[in-house]
Amino acid sequence: MSKKIKKTNAARILDGLGIDYEIKTYEVDENDLSAVHVAQVSGLNIEMIFKTLVARGDKSGVIMAVIGGGDELNLKSLAKASGNKSVEMIALKELLPLTGYVRGGCSPLGAKKNYPVFVDARALTLEKISVSAGQRGMQIVLSPQDLIRAANATVAELIFAN
Repeated sequence: MSKKIKKTNAARILDGLGIDYEIKTYEVDENDLSAVHVAQVSGLNIEMIFKTLVARGDKSGVIMAVIGGGDELNLKSLAKASGNKSVEMIALKELLPLTGYVRGGCSPLGAKKNYPVFVDARALTLEKISVSAGQRGMQIVLSPQDLIRAANATVAELIFAN
């Protein structure tokens, strides 16, 4: 890395586990925080960009789902995978107090608490995936297996079939 990039909690966790990763930085557009936009400005393929969504289960409480940037979370599938009867997305105003992260910069690693993380099974079909490094404008590129290990994540089918 030529310029010095401030380490995020997510990057420090990976460093502590000896996991190889790459940080990709990009220009943030406050009006478009979508994964499609991140792909356009970062040079990463949309297929490898995964977003982290935060939900609340009726039994488990807060959980995180990591799904493809262009995919839609199936709440029933997430409920089943997480042992809940029902799951709903948290309100946006709860994101920062619960996780320490803002919309567009939510990482499955290094949140305020160690919430259960569920990664969509499609991630395992890819050599590398990209997730937020914990702040807008930064992505961490790593193998899906390494993310799963670092987040102590469960792999499950989480999206609507295309």
